[in-house]
Amino acid sequence: MKNFILLLTLIFSFSCSSDEFEKEGYDKDGSSYDGPIETITHNGVERKYVIYTPQGYDGTSKLPLLLNFHGFGGQAGDYMSYTNMTSTADTENFILVYPQGTDLDGSPHWNAALNGGDNKSDVDDLGFIEALINKLNNDNLIDLKRVYSVGYSNGGMMSYALACYKSNLIAAIGSVSGYMLQSTSSVSESECTPTHSIPLIKFHGTTDYYDGEGVYNSVDSVLNFWVNFNNTDPDPIINNIEDNGTSIESYKYDNGDNNVSVEHYKIIGGEHVWFSNDFNGKNTGQLIWDFVSQYDIDGLID
Repeated sequence: MKNFILLLTLIFSFSCSSDEFEKEGYDKDGSSYDGPIETITHNGVERKYVIYTPQGYDGTSKLPLLLNFHGFGGQAGDYMSYTNMTSTADTENFILVYPQGTDLDGSPHWNAALNGGDNKSDVDDLGFIEALINKLNNDNLIDLKRVYSVGYSNGGMMSYALACYKSNLIAAIGSVSGYMLQSTSSVSESECTPTHSIPLIKFHGTTDYYDGEGVYNSVDSVLNFWVNFNNTDPDPIINNIEDNGTSIESYKYDNGDNNVSVEHYKIIGGEHVWFSNDFNGKNTGQLIWDFVSQYDIDGLID
């Protein structure tokens, strides 16, 4: 039985490493991005990131920050094109940062847990992101009360990890086709102890649902964890969306501590991708921003 569970885990891990490139036009053989790449040194390692400031920004005011994490095997510059959120940053006036994971046998990755066996390497990604946020703050670019995190696949795991272990820095999170590790949200021995309520918006396709065997939690387990942690209403408001033959169910759990919510978009027949669906006139990136931007580190903004 243990060997069978291990096999399932390996199969799932492999699918996460390749599916970032399913969207047409996304280059899996090397980055096609030729724009500027910023660097910061953390723990003696040069780390890279792509930063996008909204058009017209004069550098005199501190703006909200959205961190967006690529999946396993991804490149930050190409992922910026893949997620297509720069126009949203322009219209909504926030700073958008795409950090770059370090290579693991040629595949960039994120360590989404505390140091130990659940990570892919010994690189300190949690510390890197804290150092990056501090740098952007020291550069007088960002509003520290309005720092948000979202990610795709392995990047979604990183978003959960920041909420668990660096919650003093993160106001709200999102995850697209991303799982949460068992070690962070086990009902009996949770390592995930945020210092404040954490609003969450989550997107997942039903063909990519996982049953919770191995190191990853099921979608329902993740939702239950955050609903319980935030003390939201246990029964969600449910709505149905149709997009060119694709059925989407949205679940909204309201009235949590500090007036936070948990939202889940369940794409029927959806695969392991960053979704390009039309959600009643909004794309994935716009929905994420509309959700997270309601909050600061203290909860719902009055």
